[in-house]
Amino acid sequence: MKAIQFNSFGGPEVLNLVDLPTPAADADSAIVQVKAASVNPSDVKNLSGHFSHTTLPRIPGRDFSGVVTQGPAEWIGAEVWGTGGDIGFTRDGTHAQFIKVPVGALSRKPRTLTHEQASAIGVNFVVAWLGVVDYAQLVAGETVAVIGASGGVGGAVVQIAKSRGCKVIAVDRHEPDADSPAGRLLDHYVPFDEHAAERVKALGGADVVYDAVGGVAFETALKLAKWRGRVVEISATGKRRVEFDLIDFYHNETQLFGADSAKLGVADSARLMTELASVFDSGALQAPSIAQTFPLEQARDAYAAVAGGTRGRVVITM
Repeated sequence: MKAIQFNSFGGPEVLNLVDLPTPAADADSAIVQVKAASVNPSDVKNLSGHFSHTTLPRIPGRDFSGVVTQGPAEWIGAEVWGTGGDIGFTRDGTHAQFIKVPVGALSRKPRTLTHEQASAIGVNFVVAWLGVVDYAQLVAGETVAVIGASGGVGGAVVQIAKSRGCKVIAVDRHEPDADSPAGRLLDHYVPFDEHAAERVKALGGADVVYDAVGGVAFETALKLAKWRGRVVEISATGKRRVEFDLIDFYHNETQLFGADSAKLGVADSARLMTELASVFDSGALQAPSIAQTFPLEQARDAYAAVAGGTRGRVVITM
């Protein structure tokens, strides 16, 4: 099979198009013919050596959509999708024509999405769902403030919150694109500046604050929460150490959660992907816009596009 692989850390130039043996299934695994796989910012970071647990040589890539070609009889020919914090790091990833995954990692792709669209869901929607549904336990009628709503994860949070009957306040330096799935759903937009907290409070405050920025945004995130509000953190942009008023924190009885999808292996993520599939098929969630697609042979260009900050999703097709 053809795949991209890196043997040292660096920029897109360390990626090589290689021919490797096609993996074979065993009693506990299946083989998926990858039809499309997105490139995430974490894939670019992985290439640069950002993650100390990555082992080399390695095929990168976390998200995928494809067709089962080997494995249990009931899965042969099934269209599946997936993601995982292990694939592309400690086991070979999705930027290849085939990938070997545990049988427990198989999850049927939404019927309403193309392979390209399905491949662009994984990382962003899994960590969004993990934070607001599994951890913050969002319920209908609550208000969610999303810091970084213009980004991939933030946009996913907006959609999930609206699908569950919540009001959403976007907090960002720039208003989300009005034509994006998330942009069409917003109830309010508040600029991310020194007045953000007072503006959100004027709108009633937030039961849940999903901070997709972290670091430089952390103190603001705490100030947006109502009494007994829940704050979810997934990143540490700008700085990893933060300060906050502990007395204000405990007087407000704020709950603070960290959500890390990288801790979920491809089999662990399958449960969330299956839950997401039903919501996509119901029409309550929409695929994000795909900005660019590249054939596998142009994977370096795909990585360069993501590294350069392309708005919208970047997908590699096989």
